[in-house]
Amino acid sequence: MRVSCLALGLALIATSAVAQPRPSTVNMLCGQAAGIVAARGAIVLGTGGFTYDRFVVDRRFCTITQTTEPAWVPTADTAQCFVGYRCKETNTEPRGDRF
Repeated sequence: MRVSCLALGLALIATSAVAQPRPSTVNMLCGQAAGIVAARGAIVLGTGGFTYDRFVVDRRFCTITQTTEPAWVPTADTAQCFVGYRCKETNTEPRGDRF
């Protein structure tokens, strides 16, 4: 009985951690959204409705095959707030037509 109660308690704790909502930029001021990215280094943020993305402070938080591109998101006080960067795959395909 004691073991099953402990197992149930651990399962509830694990489930509640998964169910936590991600922070949403539309509920933050621009400075708050940029600040959370800077503080965490990399974070997934909601950007309105059911949309979300991963934002990073610099390229260190991307894979070796990726580079960064500036990320602008809607916030409570502005429609276009620079919060940091998104990781983006570099273009590895050759340019031009090959025959």
